Amino acid sequence: MRGGHGMGGGHGMGGDGMMRGRKFSAEDLQLMLLALIEEQARHGYELIKEIEARTNGYYTPSPGVVYPALTYLEELDYATVETHGTRKRYHLAEAGRAHLDGQRDRVELLLAGLQHVARKMAWMKQAWQGDPGAQEAIEASGWLREYVEARRALREALLRRSDADEAEQRRIIAILERATADILDQAAGSCDPVAD
Repeated sequence: MRGGHGMGGGHGMGGDGMMRGRKFSAEDLQLMLLALIEEQARHGYELIKEIEARTNGYYTPSPGVVYPALTYLEELDYATVETHGTRKRYHLAEAGRAHLDGQRDRVELLLAGLQHVARKMAWMKQAWQGDPGAQEAIEASGWLREYVEARRALREALLRRSDADEAEQRRIIAILERATADILDQAAGSCDPVAD
């Protein structure tokens, strides 16, 4: 997707992590840009290319979206600008760092979403070149074939239960909460059980 399509904070992410054609919210895009500027000072074009690289070529934000967001970050004193001729290089200001620090979980989720898309694109590119073997798929994306198949099976199982009654929905919720806790290495009791 090119131009104004994107992902972030769950707004543009589908159940499989791929973009669904919705735009970044303005705040998500601002957080993404701040996080990238925090890593190193960058020009607007470098920020666009960095997002494109982090999605393995799947998403290139348009200058018409990025540059107004950068101007807004400058107006908020979240970023400072160093001008070289007609080019501006953006640096993270202390107010921007404080804002990022207050949004770390959200920023980590946004960056993880970009990484997920990049890995999925690597997997798909390998698949387009022929049916990927296990080793080729791991090298392309870092994902085991079984991992991809397990995720697909879960999506299909949930789709088959989309008309579930309330009791069945509660049973599924409890299963998903336990699985989520296990995946995140949390204590199994940290998810509140759902009453039947």
